[in-house]
Amino acid sequence: MDRESVSLKRSLSFQLVVYYGLGNIVGAGVYVLIGKVASHAGIFTPLSFLIASLVATLTAFTYAELSARYPLSAGESIYLQRGFNITQLSLLVGLLIVLAGIVSASTIVRGFVGYIQVLIDIPAEIIIFSLVVLLGSVAAWGITESVRIAAFFTFLAIVGLLIIIFVAAPKLLTQSIAFPELTSFPDVAVLQGIFVGAFLAFYAFIGFEDMVNVAEEVKNPVVMMPRAIILALLIATLLYFLIATTSVLIVSPAELALSDAPLAMVYEHATGNKPIFISIIGMFAIVNGALIQIIMATRVFYGLSRQGWLPEILGRVHSRTRTPLYSTFIVTLMILIMAMWLPTETLAKVTSFLLFIVFALVNLALWRIKYREESHPMNIINIPIWVPVGGAATSLFFVTFQLLIELKLIN
Repeated sequence: MDRESVSLKRSLSFQLVVYYGLGNIVGAGVYVLIGKVASHAGIFTPLSFLIASLVATLTAFTYAELSARYPLSAGESIYLQRGFNITQLSLLVGLLIVLAGIVSASTIVRGFVGYIQVLIDIPAEIIIFSLVVLLGSVAAWGITESVRIAAFFTFLAIVGLLIIIFVAAPKLLTQSIAFPELTSFPDVAVLQGIFVGAFLAFYAFIGFEDMVNVAEEVKNPVVMMPRAIILALLIATLLYFLIATTSVLIVSPAELALSDAPLAMVYEHATGNKPIFISIIGMFAIVNGALIQIIMATRVFYGLSRQGWLPEILGRVHSRTRTPLYSTFIVTLMILIMAMWLPTETLAKVTSFLLFIVFALVNLALWRIKYREESHPMNIINIPIWVPVGGAATSLFFVTFQLLIELKLIN
């Protein structure tokens, strides 16, 4: 394992990168958290998902431009270094990204427990340990192999969502359901619940930012990365809105909030059948999100090490697997510990909170870069300067809103 002679393998195509992003976005949120969002937003759960999507879209365009400018692992840290030239801040943000990825993967693993226990009663600790060790081994195997597995899981996750929408359609068309309530204007108290729900729903869109951390393994990243980021987010937004609307119209939000496998419950209510098939698909979707988070976090450790900001051992790449094995081991161990410790909603809130802070800083970094430059690099996507400003403002708004909630200043 020679740090100087062995590097990451540039082998990911446009399709695989889109699947990589979609796999994390689709697998991470809707299969696990839609019930938690419904507990706050109620019948307006689809609106919470739309608000979260709008917030994510502003920052996604910022990431799209920055990923083309600086197609490197540990992307956010590189962006901040170019924007602010403060090494300590760049390192801190890189570590926050790793922490967010570890917390996110831990959330997903705990969500997996709920779905597998629909099928068979196994102690949660055994499920968590077995799954995390297996995913760590896959991530260490190789980037092309692990992303191909992730792409297959992503396909299954999307099929699962489409099946739920399809089987629910006849019931939506033939029964008297809550369309008037869904389209009514919410009062102030309900709006607060919608925004709390949007904060949680934002977790469901996490994933587009992870894409930039495999840029060193993507073919022609200057062209492919921006397109893949935007396409993945657009597809996820459409799927989320449709599935959120279907869920709150088929099952009451109060029932959804009590379920550890909410989409399995929606399927059962829509068809009258046991949700065995959809639970299996849900498990694959959840596993996929955790795998992608492991890949992302190890690449950030690798990138920070290559910049000289972390110990050299974290940047070592194995000559055969072309993956950073030491980083993979550390990330896997941290996920295992975290998944045994905290409940799902707490993990999701921590992940969203950390990423809102990072998103605000990344948006401000692009604003500074664009403000300083008199000319824009050729062949690089050029977004208007108000986009990173808007992304920073909305991210800071959600950080402040969540702090007020946690401090009990807003009920």
